[in-house]
Amino acid sequence: MRVPLDDSEVRSRLASLPDWELRDAALHRKLKFRSFAEAISFMTAVAFIAERMNHHPDWCNVYDTVTIRLSTHDAGGVTENDLALAAEISGIQQRFI
Repeated sequence: MRVPLDDSEVRSRLASLPDWELRDAALHRKLKFRSFAEAISFMTAVAFIAERMNHHPDWCNVYDTVTIRLSTHDAGGVTENDLALAAEISGIQQRFI
């Protein structure tokens, strides 16, 4: 089982991940794109990374907006895997700005 990080460690690490926030024992982010197609293209790019990492987001898409929640369910909180996936997502998102 993976070990969750304490809130102070997560908040400290979020300094390098702008636009992510810690809420309800998970990392959260909302992204708005220029179109539905762009939002889905972003989600597809993230899906390939998530599959490679074997760590998948809880997310929702409504037209041009994607809402993401990252936590490690079996650990009951945020782990290194969530922070690593958040960093990957932030990098992918840069391609869509």
